[in-house]
Amino acid sequence: MSTTPPGAARGLDEYRPELRPQVLLSGALLQGAATVHLIKDTSGGGSFRVGPKEHFLIARMDGSRSLTEIGEEYAREYGRRLDGARWQQILRMLGTRGLLAGAPSPAPGSAAAPTAPAAPTASVPRRGLLRGSIRLVADADATTDRLHRAVGFLLSPGRLLPLLVLVLGMEVVIAVRAGELLDATVELFTNPVLLVGTATLLWFSTALHELAHGVVARHHGGTVAEIGLRWRLPVIIMYCTVDNYLYLGSRWQRIQTAAAGAAMNLLFLLPFCALWLFAPLGAATHDALGALLLLGSVQALAMLVPFPPLDGYRIASQLCGATELAASTLVYLRLAARRDPAAAGYPRRARTAYRAYGLGAVLTLAAVLAAAVAVAQHLLPT
Repeated sequence: MSTTPPGAARGLDEYRPELRPQVLLSGALLQGAATVHLIKDTSGGGSFRVGPKEHFLIARMDGSRSLTEIGEEYAREYGRRLDGARWQQILRMLGTRGLLAGAPSPAPGSAAAPTAPAAPTASVPRRGLLRGSIRLVADADATTDRLHRAVGFLLSPGRLLPLLVLVLGMEVVIAVRAGELLDATVELFTNPVLLVGTATLLWFSTALHELAHGVVARHHGGTVAEIGLRWRLPVIIMYCTVDNYLYLGSRWQRIQTAAAGAAMNLLFLLPFCALWLFAPLGAATHDALGALLLLGSVQALAMLVPFPPLDGYRIASQLCGATELAASTLVYLRLAARRDPAAAGYPRRARTAYRAYGLGAVLTLAAVLAAAVAVAQHLLPT
C-alpha cells in the first residue's frame, strides 16, 4: 500500500504538504565534514538526520505552500528544479515515517522506523537490585510547568545577573582560601555526623541541578519527558530528561539549559557561604560549611568539564554547532596529524570547531592535572 499522502499523486504540483505538529526540526549542525539537520517525531517515532537541501524543502512544508512554490524557492536557492519522481521520493520518505499530516504513524520496530537516533527520549524504567530507574511523577512536564510558574521569575536578567555576580564573588573567595577549605574538608571526614549531613546537602544539590535543567528548558519552550531516580549501587541520583533539548529555539537557549544545573549547584551554596563568612559558629560546624563550599564548587565545576556525557560537553557542542563533537574531533585530528588530504576537505567552520575543541580538551586536562597536583602538594607532608 502506498504511503504517499492523499492528493500527492494527483495534482502533485498543487499539493500543499504539512508536517504533523509533533515534528521538530533542528538548526544546522556539523557532523564530521558534513552539515546535517535533525528531525524528531515527539510522538515516539524517534529522530533521524537529513542534509541541508532536504531540510530546506521539509522546513517549508507548513501547509501554506504548494510543491510548485517550494520547488521555485529551491530552484532560486540551489539552481536546479526537482522533477516529479524526486518529489514522490521525498514525500514517500516523509509519509513512511509518519511525519506528514494525514499519514499513519510508523509502527514501532517497523522498517519505516527512523534511523540514526540523535537525541535522548523517555526510557522505559528498568528496575533491579543493583541498577535501575523509577519515575517519580506521572506527568513530568506538568510538574516542571508548576515549578516554572513558582520560580521562573528568577530567570529574568534583572534578577539572575545579581545572583550570578554573588556566585562569582563566592568562587573568588573559595579560590583565595582554598588551602583553608582543603584542611576543613580533611577534618570533615573525621566527623561522621557532619559528614552525613554534608553528603545529604550535596545530594539535594544534585536533585536541584536536574530540576534546574527542566525549568530552564521549560522557560524556553522545552518539554520534560521524565523526572525520576536512577541507581547504580551504591550511587543513587535524580534525573530529568528534556525531550527536545536539541530543538529549542536558539543556540543560546540550549547553552542556558545545559548550564542551568551547574549554576543551580553554585546558587545553592550562597546561603551557606554567608553563614561560613559571617555567622558565629563552632569550629566543627564552621569547618563543615567550608568543606561543603569546596566540595559543592568542585561538584558544580566538574559538570562543566567539556567531555561527554557532562553538561560542559553539551555547551561545547552548542558553541561549535556540532553533533557527535568528540568523535568528529578525534577523526579530524587523526587525519590532520597524518596530513591526510581528506582533512583539507573539511569546511573551514568544521576545521575551526574541531581544532578549538581539541585544544580546549587538552587545556582542560592540563588544568585538572595541575589542580590535582596542587591539592596533593597541600595535603601531603613536605
